[in-house]
Amino acid sequence: MALAVHECSPAISALAIEWCVAEALMGGTPAMRRAGKAHLPQWPAEELAAYNARLSTATLFPAYRRTVGVMAGKPFSKELTLSADTPASIQTWAEDIDQQGVSLHAWAADAFHETVAYGLDGVLIDYPAVPTGKGRTVAQVEASGARPYFVHIKHHQILGWRAAVQGGKMRLTQLRIVEAVEEEDGAFGVTCVPQVRVLFPGGWQTWREIAGKGWQMYTSGRTTLSDIPFVPFYGRRAGFMIGEPALLDLAYLNVKHWQSQSDQDTILHAARVPILTIAGIDEMPQLAIGGSTAINLGRNPDAKILWVEHTGAAIEAGAKSLAALEEQMIQTGAELLVKKPGQRTAAESNNDAEGNKCDLQRMAEGFEDALDQALWFMAQYARLPSAGKVSLFKDYGAATLSDASATLVKDLNMAGIVTKSTVIEEMKRRGVLSSDIDTETEIAAAEAEGPPLGGLGVPPEVGSATSVAG
Repeated sequence: MALAVHECSPAISALAIEWCVAEALMGGTPAMRRAGKAHLPQWPAEELAAYNARLSTATLFPAYRRTVGVMAGKPFSKELTLSADTPASIQTWAEDIDQQGVSLHAWAADAFHETVAYGLDGVLIDYPAVPTGKGRTVAQVEASGARPYFVHIKHHQILGWRAAVQGGKMRLTQLRIVEAVEEEDGAFGVTCVPQVRVLFPGGWQTWREIAGKGWQMYTSGRTTLSDIPFVPFYGRRAGFMIGEPALLDLAYLNVKHWQSQSDQDTILHAARVPILTIAGIDEMPQLAIGGSTAINLGRNPDAKILWVEHTGAAIEAGAKSLAALEEQMIQTGAELLVKKPGQRTAAESNNDAEGNKCDLQRMAEGFEDALDQALWFMAQYARLPSAGKVSLFKDYGAATLSDASATLVKDLNMAGIVTKSTVIEEMKRRGVLSSDIDTETEIAAAEAEGPPLGGLGVPPEVGSATSVAG
């Protein structure tokens, strides 16, 4: 199928269906409200005004966003390291990997967060244009100030690609990405101009939409590389340049919770507002309800007036359903931490720690390999003999789902999504803590012991929300 330069390929359009769900959840309550009926359907016979009122008061339990944050942060809970053979130039560049003051560790942490959330993003290794004759040797590169740097390409920027097997390896032969370029607008303002960058081995083009002429090629240039200097990052890899969100099942459970929470809020509202009912009269009297008023019900001795209230049975059932759904979300999110046997090499067969890894560890290893390739592109640009390798922290797998979910519960407490009471109750339920422990007594005793080690140096005005507000 023929495509215009700015159009998404069918493969990207298919991935975008899942991205819409993840994007709304990552955007929190405001984004879920903006999504409207896509994630909160209008009930049959529900008036639009009633639906809009229900939508405007719905709130999101941020399980997906917080779990993504917890999982994406684990490989970066310790500083990223470079191998001893990493060239000095790359070690220096790693302190400002994107030429915007961001270190390789911080840059990679942000990129991995995108990878976990959406399943596909990548890094483009760019290089500034230099005058002819410069940048051809290491000394000339350093003298000119030109150097390669990382550009994070997010999931929604990828429009499409072409690939072919060359030299026994799948390689990109074309890549299209959308980007926004800031240009001066008047004396003080700036305007963002959308453009499409088309990359191919040895060169690139930029395309812009021209009024009345459609999309036209705007600029072009050549590179010194025989490959497209782009490396994809995958969540759950489903194929070359195809990645799925690692927590997609959790995302759909979170949408279900959003809908169920709305139902629960609606029935709570109905239960809190009793309905005045009048029976046994033909004409409705004029009502004035208050302590010093009376209502004339006529001569019918069976006439009566009463308040009709909800029994509350559905409220309790809804609350139990929400609690069960929240537990299901915790279990689903924790699955990334459960060690699973995978394809084992001869070396791994002698090492259970290597052979049994959790999905998050495998994702981190793939991310390491991608960063290694990105450094290799940097070395190629600068004509360096080697590039070095990246190492991430990967010691966080759990032996069982119960252990993994217990770890996630504690992490979610630190992220502010569950309370200390929930943590203790969950640990008692899993058998980690004795069932005889009284939750409230334990929390009070812990608070009486004071802050944990390492927290004594925090000034009251920083650690206390009350003092800040005051």
